[in-house]
Amino acid sequence: MKNRMYYFLFLCYIAMVFVILYINGVFTGEMTDTANLVINVGFLVIIGILFLVSTASFIRLNRCTDALVKVTDKVYKAYDGGNHKLWEEYAKKKQPFGDMVLDDAFFRYQKRMRIYQTKRGLIGAADIEDYINEDVINRVGKTYFNSAISGTMTGLGILGTFIGLSMGLGSFNGNDIYTISENIGPLLEGMKVAFHTSVYGIFFSLIFTFVYRGIMSDAYEKLEEFLDCFRECVEPVVITADENSKAMLIYQANIANSIKHMTELLQGNAMEQTKSLEVIVNQFMKQMEQSMGSCFARMGDSLSQACEAQQIYAENYKSMEDTTRQLLGASLTLQQTLEATMANQEALARELKAQQEKIEQTCDTINDEISSQLYTFGLLKDM
Repeated sequence: MKNRMYYFLFLCYIAMVFVILYINGVFTGEMTDTANLVINVGFLVIIGILFLVSTASFIRLNRCTDALVKVTDKVYKAYDGGNHKLWEEYAKKKQPFGDMVLDDAFFRYQKRMRIYQTKRGLIGAADIEDYINEDVINRVGKTYFNSAISGTMTGLGILGTFIGLSMGLGSFNGNDIYTISENIGPLLEGMKVAFHTSVYGIFFSLIFTFVYRGIMSDAYEKLEEFLDCFRECVEPVVITADENSKAMLIYQANIANSIKHMTELLQGNAMEQTKSLEVIVNQFMKQMEQSMGSCFARMGDSLSQACEAQQIYAENYKSMEDTTRQLLGASLTLQQTLEATMANQEALARELKAQQEKIEQTCDTINDEISSQLYTFGLLKDM
């Protein structure tokens, strides 16, 4: 919804024009001083031009914020429709806003996000607020110009005051009470100019400040709604380094457990096979000795050697089990080391954040001191 508070400016402006014309006797035919009217009309024309320039920036700002609202509504509807994380749709979407400034900022955001794209997914992400933020709103709304309008109105009022006093004092000349009384009229006319310009200068300054802050506050609110919506519904999920480390540790632990179970199964099967083979060999040898004599004795020795080899095989598997356990222990140690590293990184991040807050406080203090010195310098300069 467009913010049309700037219409109030023109209503107040038209009302003030009628008041000034009425006070100078344009409607009643009692106009006494043309110079007074010319000065007031000149000042009103300057103020009207400033209002027109500001209105043009407000209209552009409305178009920009309307584009943000439309995209926000569209994203919420698509998200509520069952889609989750609409980044795949917006990663390649061209001109989603229909506004040149916003589309250009979003295109730069898309280019930045492509840098983080890998086969496994996104290893990082840029913040949308780095590209679409209050600076964009200020640039579209010409904050650098509109923020000076209120001071300009007040300055025009003060300038009109000095012009009116100069006119009155310039026409005031006399050396005695009789000549002074004759020049009271021009002096009062000059004071009338001073009074009128001061009144509508301050009046327009107050009105413009109220309207300007209302429009900018509404624009910032719509921007925040869009940023919250984008982060919730569109911004992709990033695979962080901590998640990669945890996944690697879990994978290693699973591999170690699988090897351990396999070793235990192989060891158990080898021992059972060895015992079964010994029983079979003994029975076979007895039967062969009974049936065919001692010619199979040597075969029995060979089978015995095979049993011994099977036993050695089982012992080798047991060594493999020990090695696997050592690998599991090393993996656990690595996991603890990584967890300690992550804790140190978090502590470092907290320390950096605390230092950042101290630096910000210091900068605010310096800024206040500089502002105070500039204010004092301005007072000294005026004196």
